[in-house]
Amino acid sequence: LIAVIIILLAVGVVIGTISFAMMPAAQGGGVLPAIGVLIGGSLYTIIMGGGLYLAFGIYHNTKRTAEAVEQLAQR
Repeated sequence: LIAVIIILLAVGVVIGTISFAMMPAAQGGGVLPAIGVLIGGSLYTIIMGGGLYLAFGIYHNTKRTAEAVEQLAQR
């Protein structure tokens, strides 16, 4: 699920970059804004993906710890 979200974010960054590159400079487009979108979007995708993996890992670790404590309590 997380991989799908990251792929969708990356596709959105690429589409945004292409649209800014094709937009006329008078409307705020051009090469420099497109590079900005590419760099900013890539950083956002990396940070968001890392945060999602971190949160998901903490959730699974907490779940395993709770199961281990239950097993110890049953002894």
